[in-house]
Amino acid sequence: MNSKNPVIILDSCSDLPYSYIREHNIPVINFTYHFKGSDNIDDFGQSMDFKTFYDAVRNGEMPTTSQVNTDVYAKAFRSYLEQKRPVIYLCFSSALSGSYNSALLARDMLLEEFPDGDITIIDTKAASMGEGLIAWHAVKMLEEGAGKDEIVQWVESNKLKVAHWFTVEDLNHLKRGGRVSGAAAFIGTMLDIKPILHVDDEGRLMPVTKVKGRKKSIKTLFEKLEESIVKPEEQVIFISHGDSPDDADYLADLIRSRYSVKDIIINNIGPVIGAHSGPGTLAVFFIADRR
Repeated sequence: MNSKNPVIILDSCSDLPYSYIREHNIPVINFTYHFKGSDNIDDFGQSMDFKTFYDAVRNGEMPTTSQVNTDVYAKAFRSYLEQKRPVIYLCFSSALSGSYNSALLARDMLLEEFPDGDITIIDTKAASMGEGLIAWHAVKMLEEGAGKDEIVQWVESNKLKVAHWFTVEDLNHLKRGGRVSGAAAFIGTMLDIKPILHVDDEGRLMPVTKVKGRKKSIKTLFEKLEESIVKPEEQVIFISHGDSPDDADYLADLIRSRYSVKDIIINNIGPVIGAHSGPGTLAVFFIADRR
């Protein structure tokens, strides 16, 4: 195996801009979602634009999601083993999907067939553009000539420093996924209560605090960034949203008013994560001293 020529494979839960995926020629495992009676591929907004998806959810459509099966992973990994290239797969949090286990099974099957094969599967314990931010750094290292071991070591050493802070517009989507109780969703909706959540070190969605009103919830995301960001002037900040671009811009402006960050990349939350978080979700991701 030529450890100098690894391939990094992502999945569509990374919610990176499609233009970035295409420009860097990154292979992707596409999750699927069931919507309006048919199965759809989560393909970064190519087959269904994000606004169409979120408008339908606002109007009562209830999308569902399923984990990626072993065959999909085996097919994706096999072509690189045949080229004798090491594979690094950065996987959506195992606490939020069984797909990580499917990937491990696929690896074990393939290594029987390719005993010299090299497949590293990393549970990023991350979601949406938190996973995307980890991938962004890994791809940058790869393009700058880093070998497989160096990339894997960086990801494992830094993945739990990628902070995920987010809020949702409508608690009922989190209720459906079992993240909040029915009573909490009802009372919260009545009182315009907005939860502030994060993804913890186990990769789980965890409510942290509650505030009143949308504006305050966005400001709280900024305050959470202020509390733990490291070397902001060296960072590219990621913001993802469920069809709420104005709120994403408002959060970006708050960050820029305080910090001279390298860049802020804003993108939609794809339908697989959006099925659980709902329209109006807003999230910020950055390197912190802790999650």
